[in-house]
Amino acid sequence: MNDIFPPTSRYHTIETKTLEGETGQSVAYLCRRFVPPPERFALLQEHTVRDGERLDNLTAQYLGDPEQFWRICDANGAIRPNDLTATTGQKLRITLPEGIPGAAND
Repeated sequence: MNDIFPPTSRYHTIETKTLEGETGQSVAYLCRRFVPPPERFALLQEHTVRDGERLDNLTAQYLGDPEQFWRICDANGAIRPNDLTATTGQKLRITLPEGIPGAAND
């Protein structure tokens, strides 16, 4: 676990390492975060994107916290968050966090 980031952060479980610079200065960095495949998330429901919707508002509506937008990105395999709401009619998967079983994978 990572004490630098809060438990709700996508980086909370990512390991940190330190690199020694040429001048002897230590630089802390995060190891790479691998995004899990969307099928590892238990589906709660789908949302059909309407014109003008924003991901932070959808995240607040479904997950209760607009800063958790990254969970919807992960569940839908999105690299660029804005792509999720760019197309009216697109279906978004609203899921449980990774590793929490639901009806879809009991």
